[in-house]
Amino acid sequence: MAGTTIDPRWAPGAPGLYCALGEALIGPGRWFGRGLDDLNDCLGGQRGAIGPFTLIWHDADIARHALNFTLDHGGRFTYFEEAARLLESRGVTVVLR
Repeated sequence: MAGTTIDPRWAPGAPGLYCALGEALIGPGRWFGRGLDDLNDCLGGQRGAIGPFTLIWHDADIARHALNFTLDHGGRFTYFEEAARLLESRGVTVVLR
């Protein structure tokens, strides 16, 4: 997977993130779960996406605004930051545009 793009404009928020990632990485109508644990599983190859690859995140400010909350377990990063960090920890180069 050379370079994959996601565009959050049509479905901001966490559900939109997983839908956009699923469609971009594993095909139309596919999704990447409902939370960061599911995303971690999916990036581990259980649903077909294994790094390294580049993810171009268009209109990242929309997602940054929609995901500007911290997790209940006292996280120090916003949900947006947690998702980006998880992607990068799994070998995904995240390019924010």
